[in-house]
Amino acid sequence: MSPIEVARGWLGTPYRHQASEKGVGADCLGLVRGVWREVVGEEPEIPPPYAADWAEIGGEETLLAAARRRLVERPVAAMRPGDVLLFRMSEGAAVKHCAILSEVGRTEPRMIHAYWGRAVVESWMGPWWRRRLVAVFGWPADADKA
Repeated sequence: MSPIEVARGWLGTPYRHQASEKGVGADCLGLVRGVWREVVGEEPEIPPPYAADWAEIGGEETLLAAARRRLVERPVAAMRPGDVLLFRMSEGAAVKHCAILSEVGRTEPRMIHAYWGRAVVESWMGPWWRRRLVAVFGWPADADKA
């Protein structure tokens, strides 16, 4: 299955910080980790425990660095459905949120992500999100065979 089909299978999974179990709980990273397991295979690394405000405290680009180690970076302008999107929640802050692009569509792009206080949802990637988008990644070459 494609990353989009797999991610849509997670829709409605409740938001749970640090979780990555379909139907039980996931945060944004947990969603991407779960899609990885279904599309690519075993996770190559497990993230260490992290607080909800980890990006505000340390300022390190932990999420961006991990994506660069494991995924295939491409220009933001070249994003395509199925890609992993990374966002800065405020200017100057470390990358903190991730999503999977589900559609480029006729009007606004759409993305699947775990939304704090809600669940895994598919939503429009309106101007607020587009302003915060800083990096786009494709899946490893092996995932193209899945």
